[in-house]
Amino acid sequence: MDKNSVGIVETQYFTFAKSPNEMVLDSGDTLGPITLAYETYGELNENKSNAIYICHALSGDAHAAGYHQGDKKPGWWDIMIGPGKAFDTNKFFLICSNVIGGCSGSTGPSSINPKTKKPYALDFPAITIKDMVTAQKRLIDHLGIKKLFAVAGGSMGGQQAVKWTVQYPDFIRAAIVIATTTRHTAQQIALHVVGRQAIMSDPAWNNGNYYGKKTPEQGLALARMIGHISYMSDQSMGEKFGRKLRKKENVSYNFSTNFEVESYLRHQGDSFVQRFDANSYLYITRALDYFDLTKDGKLADAFTNVKSKFLLIAFTSDWLYPTYQAKEMVKALKINDIDVSYIEVDSSYGHDAFLIENEGQARLISNYLNRIQKESIDES
Repeated sequence: MDKNSVGIVETQYFTFAKSPNEMVLDSGDTLGPITLAYETYGELNENKSNAIYICHALSGDAHAAGYHQGDKKPGWWDIMIGPGKAFDTNKFFLICSNVIGGCSGSTGPSSINPKTKKPYALDFPAITIKDMVTAQKRLIDHLGIKKLFAVAGGSMGGQQAVKWTVQYPDFIRAAIVIATTTRHTAQQIALHVVGRQAIMSDPAWNNGNYYGKKTPEQGLALARMIGHISYMSDQSMGEKFGRKLRKKENVSYNFSTNFEVESYLRHQGDSFVQRFDANSYLYITRALDYFDLTKDGKLADAFTNVKSKFLLIAFTSDWLYPTYQAKEMVKALKINDIDVSYIEVDSSYGHDAFLIENEGQARLISNYLNRIQKESIDES
C-alpha cells in the first residue's frame, strides 16, 4: 500500500424512498425502497463546503479508492484519489456511490422486489442518467451537504456530472467532465445493441429470470469483449499485443486462442462475469443510450440555467467518445457565457485514457481544483 493511499475503506449503505414515498422515475414509474452503496474518502470540513461527488463509469462501482480488507487491488480511480493526489483527500471530502440499476450494493435488477420477494429481473423499471443523479442527490441531502464543491466523472460518470449541473444548477460549484458526450450517436448506440443482443441471445438469460440458476455468462462475457474493444485504440492495441502469438511461431490454423489479443479479451470477459450482473448491463447501457441533452431543443438550450464552472478533458485517440463531441459541449457552454476550460490530451490509450493517463490528467485536475478553491475564497 503506497503512502498516498486512503488506506482501508468500508462500503456504507443508505436506504430511502420507502413505501409509500417511492421515488418517481424519469419514465413515470416508481421505485422504492432504494439502497445506495457508497464510500467516502477524506474529512468533511466544518461548514461542509469541501465535498466532491465522484461518478463512476458503466462497469464501475462505489469503490473508487483505497482497499477493502484483504484486497490486493485498490479502487478503480485510486491513482487519482488520496493524500496529495488529483482529488486530494487532505483538502476534499470525496463521495462515490454505485448507481441505481447497478449490482454492487445499490438497488438494481438483481435486488429483491418487496412486492414479490424475488429478484426484480425485468420487472425492474427503466432507469436513466437523470434517475441516477436524483438518487445521488438524496444521498447528498442525507449527508447534510448543502452544496457540492465539485462533481467529477469520466465516460458515463461524465454524463452524470453534466446532468448534475443541469438538474441542480445552484448546487454545483464546478464540474470536471472527462471523455464523455451529451448524447449517444447511432454508432455508440449500435455498439450497445450488439452487446445487449449477445446477452439476450444466451439461452441461460431466460428473459432475465436466471437468478438462482445458470447465468448468461457467455453472453455477458461477449458483451464485455465488444465493449472493451471500443475502450482501447488501434495504437494501444498494437503496442500492447500487435500480432503476437501466445506460443511463439505456433500457428495452429484452428479456432483456439492463438493471438495474445484473443487471450486478453477472453480474460476481460471471464473476469467481468464474476463481478457484474447481466441484467444490470442491459439496463445501464440502455440508460446511456437514452441520454440526450438536445432532446428538448438545441444543445445550448440545455445549459441555459447552468451556473457551474467546467473543466472538460478529452483524449485524441478516444474513438468511442471522439473529441468533436467534447468540443460541441464547449461551444454550447460558451454560448451561455459559462466559464469552461477545455483540454485535449494527446494520448494513445483510447477511451480508457481517463483511467490510465494519470500524470498529465492528475496535474490538470489538481491545478483546476486549486484555482476554483482560491476563487471561492476570494468570493467569500
